[in-house]
Amino acid sequence: MEVTTLMVPHQVQRTGVRRGLLEDLALKVLYLQGEMSLVEMSDRTCLSLGVIDEIFQFLRKEQLCEVKRMAAGSHVIVASAQGKQRAMELLALNQYTGPAPVSLADYRMRVSMQSVQQIPVKPADVSRAFYQLVLNQEMLSRLGTALTSGTSMFLYGPSGTGKTSIANTIPAVYEDSVWIPHAIEVDNQIISVFDPGVHHPNSEVTPAESDKRWVLCHRPCVLAGGELSAEMLDLQFNSVSRFYTAPLQMKANNGVLILDDFGRQRMRPDELLNRWMTPLDRRVDFLTLPGGRKFDVPFDLFVVFSTNIDPLQLADEAFLRRIPNKISVDYATPDEFVEIFRRECQVHLVACDEGIPEYLVECITREMNQPLSQCHPRDLINQIFWSARYAGIEPRLTRHTIGQACRSHFLPVGKR
Repeated sequence: MEVTTLMVPHQVQRTGVRRGLLEDLALKVLYLQGEMSLVEMSDRTCLSLGVIDEIFQFLRKEQLCEVKRMAAGSHVIVASAQGKQRAMELLALNQYTGPAPVSLADYRMRVSMQSVQQIPVKPADVSRAFYQLVLNQEMLSRLGTALTSGTSMFLYGPSGTGKTSIANTIPAVYEDSVWIPHAIEVDNQIISVFDPGVHHPNSEVTPAESDKRWVLCHRPCVLAGGELSAEMLDLQFNSVSRFYTAPLQMKANNGVLILDDFGRQRMRPDELLNRWMTPLDRRVDFLTLPGGRKFDVPFDLFVVFSTNIDPLQLADEAFLRRIPNKISVDYATPDEFVEIFRRECQVHLVACDEGIPEYLVECITREMNQPLSQCHPRDLINQIFWSARYAGIEPRLTRHTIGQACRSHFLPVGKR
């Protein structure tokens, strides 16, 4: 996989960030560290030695630091009394001491260059990613078409039909990497973007000489369920550290955002839909800083709305028009169900006697009067394992254990 190397800026003016912000950041880092070499400061701030040397010369001239000694050809410095006082004042305003940020303009340009809409998705990519799921060719084709659009889609259908599994598999279609900034600077405010829980570095292909303010990661995937609230879609301000964290849709840029169980979030569906009406249409989102200053960031992500509620009950026609791909995920056919059951047996390393899968289909559809949900094989095998563990015996798939599992798992007909 070919990876673009981001040129390292060796002068402060080439970083795209205001000089004073970088000088303040370096002084805070130095104060908290106590003593460090210029090489260590370069590693900590992810700035080149050329930039750090410029900052060092400024701190030295303003008597904000003192040189303690030389180590391996590098100055070892500490904050002076005046520097310590200044650093404490800066930390009272903003406690960010992470890697230096990139400019908003650079962020916009980089997101555009690695847009999720520019990825060529081929049938082989989709088949490879979804090989563990039992999906027919028509479903794979519709998923591939939706992914090619790089826009958004509704996955809807009854509960237990595998919508969440399909949604969670989508990121596996992409095999390339994207550059994610540690943070960006907007109007002298620092916004943290890189999140270890979302962004997974691809160290195998990271160029040795590249701007360390950016991390080469697999395309991100953000999963949000019932915990989603309106506040999570805006800049998150930490009143203690006094800097911002990017909202979840910004962390998902150049990747995938999955809204699971859509319609059951803490925020009302219409509230979310109104918030994202423009971003979904124009691929641009607007965020607000203190004082009311608005700025725009790319909304470059493939959004998956997964729900077991009828989409017509969740959104009006104007919003549904902005979600071009709508894919119904229905119950499994008997053949698909048997194949899912056989695969689950392999996963659990349990033998399956001849005719047992077909008997299970009969048991569920006729005796239990239930549809063939894709989740039933896993759930019923779990029941058999729990029962065997309680009895202190080896789990076995027989007509007796299958029937017992069905009676434990399903509600009696007429009492649902």
